[in-house]
Amino acid sequence: MADPMPEIKSLALSVAAWPARMLFPPACAGCRRHVTQTGALCGACWPKLRFLEKPWCEVMGTPFSHDFGSSFLSAEAIANPPPFNRVRAAVAHTGIARRLVQGLKFHDRTDLAPWMAQWMLRAGAELVTDAQVVVPVPLHWRRFFWRQYNQSAELARAVAALSGVPFVPTAVSRIRRTRQQIGLGRGEREDNVRAAFVVEPEAEIDIRGRRVLVIDDVYTTGATVSAVTRALRKGGAGAVDVLTFARVLPGDFRPDDTDTI
Repeated sequence: MADPMPEIKSLALSVAAWPARMLFPPACAGCRRHVTQTGALCGACWPKLRFLEKPWCEVMGTPFSHDFGSSFLSAEAIANPPPFNRVRAAVAHTGIARRLVQGLKFHDRTDLAPWMAQWMLRAGAELVTDAQVVVPVPLHWRRFFWRQYNQSAELARAVAALSGVPFVPTAVSRIRRTRQQIGLGRGEREDNVRAAFVVEPEAEIDIRGRRVLVIDDVYTTGATVSAVTRALRKGGAGAVDVLTFARVLPGDFRPDDTDTI
């Protein structure tokens, strides 16, 4: 006879959650309409997400309009090869996706992280399969003290929990407080984060010789994750891939856009 305890526990948890659901019914993460589950999108908002799909550049994850073969690389990957091996993102950073990012990053919506992580796992399945450790882009301690959480770490924690890959939140340290990247051009972003990250000697044991999966909320120009990658490489990482929730696609980046993360 099957053990009835798991079902009983599940039922008990559901009953215990009823008062909270009555007082605080789950709302659509995009427009705040009532939905059946926390973090879900309503029928009107779901079609507004642009999921990034193959065919894409095997290095940059930039979607192509046609399938040119797995060895075909984007102009960006050829002209300006990144320090990391591969980057993938779940959705384009427009509309509803931008609201989700802003909710997580600026409005304490950490409840969105597990849902966003599920979409990230779908987009970065091959990266997650190869990863040996998951590492978030760190915040400077002063910004962390002000915000009380790191949105990249929330996503990384969820990715690690769903995939079973070890989560190493302290592998990389942010040793220099940088300006917000909002409003900065490509060159300014690179200057802003140059030498801002380091792998402390005591943290090298966690990443030395391993394939590291770096997690961030948005890939804009790649300046931040490139700086983190260089720190990881210097600390002995064997290889580095990058996985983000959203991606500002080439041609969409506008430094004067105050909503660009």
